[in-house]
Amino acid sequence: MANIKSAKKRILVTATKTARNKAIRSEVKTSIKKVEAAVAAKDKAAAEAALKNATSVIEGACSKGVYHKNNAARKVSRLAKLVNGVA
Repeated sequence: MANIKSAKKRILVTATKTARNKAIRSEVKTSIKKVEAAVAAKDKAAAEAALKNATSVIEGACSKGVYHKNNAARKVSRLAKLVNGVA
């Protein structure tokens, strides 16, 4: 355990940021699963609506620094490709 005041503070700040990042990552994963579920059900309208929401969530995570911009772009691209494949 840390003895120095600044080190103790860093531990608290890191724990707070870790919790925030974990919550954001979880939200992204959930939105991706909703898109994949709609695609699996072959529901084009629901898939497009879920894609719009997922894109927003992923871009938000990117802007907060949870994901790198290329990682976020890759996730959005893969989901869009998946939705476009639904007949």
